[in-house]
Amino acid sequence: QMQQMQQRSQHRSVVRAFRRGADLTGRCLRMTGGTLSLIVLLIVMFAELARPLNAFRHTSVPPRPWLQRRFRVQRSGLTMKQRDDGVLVVPEHGNRLHFVSLGCPRNLVDSELMLGILLKNGYEVTDNMQEADHIVVNTCGFLEAARRESLDEIGKAVEAKKDGAKVIVTGCMVNEHKDRIVQETPHIDYMLGAGNVEDILTAVRSTTPGEALTAKSFIQAGDIPRQQTTPKHFAYLKIAEGCKKRCAFCIIPAIKGDLQSKSVQQIVKEFRLLRRNGVKEIILIAQDLGDWGKDLNLSQEFPLSHQAALANGTSSSRQQKGGLVPLLRTLLAEPGDYWLRLLYVYPDEIDDELIELMASDRRLCRYLDMPLQHVSDAVLRRMRRRTSKGEIEGLLTKLRAKVPDVSVRTSLMVGFPRETEDDFDELAEFIKRHPLDNVGIFRFSREEGSAAYDMEGQVEEATKRRREETLASIQQSVLADYQRRKWVGKRLKVLVEGFVPESDFSVLQGRHDGQCPDIDGMVYLNEGLESVSRLGDFYEVDITDVLDPPYDLLGRVVGRWPHEDQDKEGELARRLSGFVRT
Repeated sequence: QMQQMQQRSQHRSVVRAFRRGADLTGRCLRMTGGTLSLIVLLIVMFAELARPLNAFRHTSVPPRPWLQRRFRVQRSGLTMKQRDDGVLVVPEHGNRLHFVSLGCPRNLVDSELMLGILLKNGYEVTDNMQEADHIVVNTCGFLEAARRESLDEIGKAVEAKKDGAKVIVTGCMVNEHKDRIVQETPHIDYMLGAGNVEDILTAVRSTTPGEALTAKSFIQAGDIPRQQTTPKHFAYLKIAEGCKKRCAFCIIPAIKGDLQSKSVQQIVKEFRLLRRNGVKEIILIAQDLGDWGKDLNLSQEFPLSHQAALANGTSSSRQQKGGLVPLLRTLLAEPGDYWLRLLYVYPDEIDDELIELMASDRRLCRYLDMPLQHVSDAVLRRMRRRTSKGEIEGLLTKLRAKVPDVSVRTSLMVGFPRETEDDFDELAEFIKRHPLDNVGIFRFSREEGSAAYDMEGQVEEATKRRREETLASIQQSVLADYQRRKWVGKRLKVLVEGFVPESDFSVLQGRHDGQCPDIDGMVYLNEGLESVSRLGDFYEVDITDVLDPPYDLLGRVVGRWPHEDQDKEGELARRLSGFVRT
């Protein structure tokens, strides 16, 4: 639908360009003769065609499911690829791919790496599963709902594939539930563990069924081609895999293994590559960003020129704290106008250093996704969480005192074993007294292999559902007034992403730095659209209202966000467009 809308808009722009050119050319012919008219016509065509085509090139409205994020990778490639040595590589057994990537952003990064490897070796992507020679399903195995979705997608692939096509299943569900996959969805040609990303080419080329299950998670350590599938202006940068914590309800350590941190050198290399490719918003991802570097020798990781980043505290205390803040300082030393977003940081890892850095450099998004899970001390202890209610409340108070416009997203769990009505009432009262910008509310899922699986006092599903609905209702009622007081009348920096499909090109949408793509609200723009000359760029926006639901805002575009490295091509196009309109 979006592609059709873009094509219709581009067609209308071409028609307008020729009409304006014809009108202006006719006047010039009468006044000065043919030579000048030809020059004017070329200027008109350049101005009127370059502007919409540049704008729509990166238009994309990302999906916004709330529980399980689901991506279908749809990119065009070439039927033949030329290697560095000049040899053309042509796949022997069909070259068309169809990717389905399920679960978290870390899974998406793995899918992009697999796709990059295959595109470099001569494969191309089709959005039609029935036309594909190879169907790759990257699964999620975190919760039963995610595993069920993964099995459904594998079943669709097996049913839809054409004769001779292959189905390849990869991802974290393969790590722990391979036998279940085989039992429920037979006729799979190859299986890869979540850590066997680089074996995707072997899987696709294999003429016999097989598997590679040698690693639980994948951390890039060298130059691996990556095909970005998000809109050009934002991308994820995975800096760690696995988990160091052992929460009672979670099976991530069993699925993904222990903490594996990516090296500083590799992170900086990937960061610079994304920036060179025009990415304006880079989102750092890990199971817990705050644990990054605790498995590395930080004194060796950072070059001498950045040793000052490790200055606070002794080397042993810094190692214990991890290296997130020094890493952020290293990345923020890179020049340019961009956003650096953190997704996710546990509350016990947020300290004064991080808060002060967020307050001092606006390129570090004033946004924290910190999973609280609960606030009842009794429940937190049974969950094996490292924070208490008092520490959580103290952190929120300090954070909002030093960074008043910070946006806080969290996840809250209801129905954990032995959660009483008093425990739940305490949680409900907490979100009334401490409004949170975005809350994901989840019912406890009894996951085999977790410490909570065999706990006494399992809560009935009906009670979980009632508590979930009650908490969601309280959050909605609290949020509207909080958002109105916080944002209406403010001027914000907004990353304008594209047109709202249902608006017939009369409403744009974007995000301020307190809104993460795919999971948070949007800023809808219904005034000042003539000031937007390029999508995927930053603009000043006056917030005029809060919409229903209160996660979304309404705003008026004031103009381009002022910064030193203004885009020269965009500036030229605006000037020429202004000349033509005059």
